[in-house]
Amino acid sequence: MMNNKQKILYGAFFLTLLVLPFVLNSRWESVATTFLIYSAVALSQDIVLGRAGMFDMGHAIFFGLGAYSTAILNTVYGVPILLTIPVAIILPLVFGIVLAAPIVHLRGDYLLVTTIGFNIVFTQALKNNVFGLTGGPNGIFGIAAPSLFGYSLSSQTAIYFMAFFLLLLTLFIIRNLETSKIGRALHYINEDSLASECVGINTRFYRLYSFGLSAAIAGLAGVVFAVQFSAVSPEAFNFMQSVLFFTIVLVGGPSSIEGVLLGTFFMFVLPEMFRQFAEARYLVFGIAMILIMIWRPRGIWPAKFGRIPKYFFKD
Repeated sequence: MMNNKQKILYGAFFLTLLVLPFVLNSRWESVATTFLIYSAVALSQDIVLGRAGMFDMGHAIFFGLGAYSTAILNTVYGVPILLTIPVAIILPLVFGIVLAAPIVHLRGDYLLVTTIGFNIVFTQALKNNVFGLTGGPNGIFGIAAPSLFGYSLSSQTAIYFMAFFLLLLTLFIIRNLETSKIGRALHYINEDSLASECVGINTRFYRLYSFGLSAAIAGLAGVVFAVQFSAVSPEAFNFMQSVLFFTIVLVGGPSSIEGVLLGTFFMFVLPEMFRQFAEARYLVFGIAMILIMIWRPRGIWPAKFGRIPKYFFKD
């Protein structure tokens, strides 16, 4: 349960998000929309990385599967955007479980390297225009705007609120996960997987569950991302994008909702604010990241230590 301080904090946060599209110009409204989408993807990444304790460096795969599912169904087969959502959720979910099944027993660096390989293969498949559907290196353009009850949701503000409700849904899922039987099982597995198995917890099942749930959320975020830009391309879902989501969780604080949101702001919005300084901003940004990880090794807003995998931080 949230205390009064947390309720005030979340209330101020959501109120700010509701007001933003009416006070920002078009460029910053687009940045705010992407912030909401990336926050949802990063929170889904945290299910695997922060809560299940597995080093997943290929999370952009599921984000891309959702976006490309919507793009292909809409541009090739003429399916309305909203009707593509079930496919964009189920396909990444199934794909996530299938990918994770043979590797879920791996830990630490071994799992990390394997997921990097999957992400590289996925990006190359998109560039090679697999099945003649992905558009090759240029991707897919001309994705239609969604419509609801006959009203087109093509305006930037409408897409912003789609991203806003995506984040609300993601936060609702994460908050319920924290207090559920599954959330407690993931916590115990993080603490000691061998002891968890000894008391009857099916560690393989819960790890696969975390992969499937996180992939489904990332796939849904991919739909909004595709609608926002009316296009998708392989570069938007490459290995470096997975690195971004991975870093957001570590910098913000594994297993911390507030930390992940702050991490998304620090890793995505701040560089946009200093874009006028061109490449020099990355030098300052890199130094700031190093200092944060030295001074705040458990993240900007760390969760309680008991909810962080023990091998993240060694005393």
